[in-house]
Amino acid sequence: MTKAKIFLVEDHPITRGGLAQLIESQADMEVCGWAEDAVLAVSGVDRTEPDLVITDLSLKGTDGLDLLKQIRPKHPSLPVLILSMHDESLYAQRALRAGARGYIMKAEAPENLLIAVRRILGGEVYLSEKESARVLSSLAYGSPPPLKSPVEQFSDRELEVFRWIGRGSSLREIAERLQLSVKTVQTHCSHIKTKLNIKNSRELARRAILWLEQADR
Repeated sequence: MTKAKIFLVEDHPITRGGLAQLIESQADMEVCGWAEDAVLAVSGVDRTEPDLVITDLSLKGTDGLDLLKQIRPKHPSLPVLILSMHDESLYAQRALRAGARGYIMKAEAPENLLIAVRRILGGEVYLSEKESARVLSSLAYGSPPPLKSPVEQFSDRELEVFRWIGRGSSLREIAERLQLSVKTVQTHCSHIKTKLNIKNSRELARRAILWLEQADR
């Protein structure tokens, strides 16, 4: 039997080890390589030519959505599954728009992760039942469901900047991580303030920290 080759992108060694153990325990799958950040992931994917990439949303430096956008030009048909602790109502549709074939929460049972992997390898898209219903509802009514949080208005890049602010990074540090100019990061911050209806950077930092604490629960 030819085994499906899975490439893991995860910067937490314990989580990565658990994923590898789960996949290697299956007769039809194997881990062909791993990386802890987007730079190593891109070169690793080029080298190992996997059948599927499983990537954490939160990585060192850039995030999983940016990694998707880096992989897509060279490997347009390579399926990617996003694994994350973050609320799927905020990230799942963003991930699909970026080119992912599925999104699953880390809190899901291991059996569900295997179901997601096999469905995606079979050419399907995987979302939880709850998120699938949300997507179908938005298609049926021709408009997105009501926003649960102003953060849902953010562009992918604004959300990434907001998350790094919540982690305590300065604008210069964020610019270096995302390979942007400080001026561009400042522009993103200005847009975020407008969407949150706040006036200053201190309040922006406070809101980002509170949001990140809630998102990581």
